[in-house]
Amino acid sequence: MVYESMLLFGVVFISTLIFSTVLEQRHALYLRHALESWLFVILGLYFIWFWNRGGQTLAMKTWRIRLTRTDGAPVNAWRALVRFLLSWLWFLPGLALAWALGAKGWMLIWIPAINAVVWAALIYADPQRQFLHDRLAGTRIVDLNPPKKKQ
Repeated sequence: MVYESMLLFGVVFISTLIFSTVLEQRHALYLRHALESWLFVILGLYFIWFWNRGGQTLAMKTWRIRLTRTDGAPVNAWRALVRFLLSWLWFLPGLALAWALGAKGWMLIWIPAINAVVWAALIYADPQRQFLHDRLAGTRIVDLNPPKKKQ
């Protein structure tokens, strides 16, 4: 996720530059919600494009992992969209809870972080160690590294 985030920084930077230039955004709060929606769409297009075209983002190619359907077939655009939307459950419930509680200071970090840890820990409830968003979307991550031979 860290490597993917580093690559996405460039995508977000260029997308924000295009948005700000075209709409003449002179202040960070001007058209803020429109920019957030724009970036959500851009991120969605990034992931859906790569998952639909070979099952790998740039970071996934480096780590030699691929996204497939549970039966091993390639992921179509619809399934990639569902997975993208469900993957926001890593963050949105924690952010919504922090907002609902009126969290301030460090609690704005701790509540979403706890949400992410709980979400990640749910793999232990799955017999195949899949994340919940993969299970719900009908996808899985496949390791492309050849198995090591026992000597």
